[in-house]
Amino acid sequence: MSQPRKKMKATPEDIRNVPLLDLKAQYATIREEVQGAINEVCESQYFVLGPKVAELEQSVAAYSGCKYGIGVSSGTDALLIALMALDIGPGDAVITTPYTFFATGGTITRVGARPVFCDIDPETYNLDPKALADVIHRECKTLDGKLVHEASGAVVRAVMPVHLYGQMADMAAIMEITREYALAVVEDAAQAIGSETPDRRRAGSIGDIGCFSFFPSKNLGAFGDGGMCTTNNEALAEKLKVLRVHGGKPKYHHAIIGGNFRLDALQAAVLSVKLKYLDSWSRGRQANADYYDEAFASSGAASMVKTPHRIADGRHIFNQYVIGVPRRDELRAYLKDNGIATEIYYPVPLHQQQCFADLGYSDGSCPHSESAAESTLALPVYPELTKEHLDYVVGQIANFYR
Repeated sequence: MSQPRKKMKATPEDIRNVPLLDLKAQYATIREEVQGAINEVCESQYFVLGPKVAELEQSVAAYSGCKYGIGVSSGTDALLIALMALDIGPGDAVITTPYTFFATGGTITRVGARPVFCDIDPETYNLDPKALADVIHRECKTLDGKLVHEASGAVVRAVMPVHLYGQMADMAAIMEITREYALAVVEDAAQAIGSETPDRRRAGSIGDIGCFSFFPSKNLGAFGDGGMCTTNNEALAEKLKVLRVHGGKPKYHHAIIGGNFRLDALQAAVLSVKLKYLDSWSRGRQANADYYDEAFASSGAASMVKTPHRIADGRHIFNQYVIGVPRRDELRAYLKDNGIATEIYYPVPLHQQQCFADLGYSDGSCPHSESAAESTLALPVYPELTKEHLDYVVGQIANFYR
């Protein structure tokens, strides 16, 4: 397999301009292959689903340790169609984390179900199994063999853990709890393709359905929107395929109502090229994260910067490199003034969003999520960064706290 071109040494002017992500740098290393793949689709004039999508589905499923892959129109639609495939709707509830991208909670509401928010582990920022057990024991009761959320009367049908920032949630503990209550599990793996548990199981392969996003900023990013569901359940795989084409099987015959959730061939062709380089890019991100860790430890800001916690023996693919810091907003403004782009994932937890006010949560309901929202900052970690870039970022953070 060919390899992307090596990093070029940054000039002094480049060092002082560090974007959060540089997709042009990535594209420069694979331009000819991508253009060739796009031309193949153009020549075939087969633009929606078809052989290019089927090829990607097989490759991503195999990469993720799953039997089946179902390409869909976005990561959000992957979550939505997963809930539809599990027949989750009005009168049901899904337990999930409030410290995540809006789609996690938004799709639960869109199918008519109720999100029940559960706090995170303050070290990993992922859903905390202990908090999950506490929510079940404190807010739910078993009635006629069903787990019922007492405040709303909704039947708890599923748990949706999020593998945030490129590291998997504690799936062993989560699965033990969900099996006890016969709950389905939808893995929101939008940021975690290729991440692994300590026992080497990959994101999207453990729950009933895994959901991936191919938004351009992801480690495996398309040239637009795209997503995928993965599963080891043949019946669910077939249902997902039917749901993505308006529920039609055969064409124009509808036993169920689905939607237009199809992945197009151009995105699949681009993603198939990129998938060949994904492990190399992930290693680049891991190397940059290692460098950050060591540089912060020896910098003047060591006591101020909480670097990402890594689960022992797991595989963190660093979709983001997120630090915890005091005076976060002041630091972000300072870094912007010095040419360093950052991002806040996520400034308002879902339980504090205005659209979920009717769920009855208050400030302090999920304290670890609220604390993370106030103190975390994502730094540039994309694989094309140079040592000089990384040193500049660390040096400017040290200057701020100095």
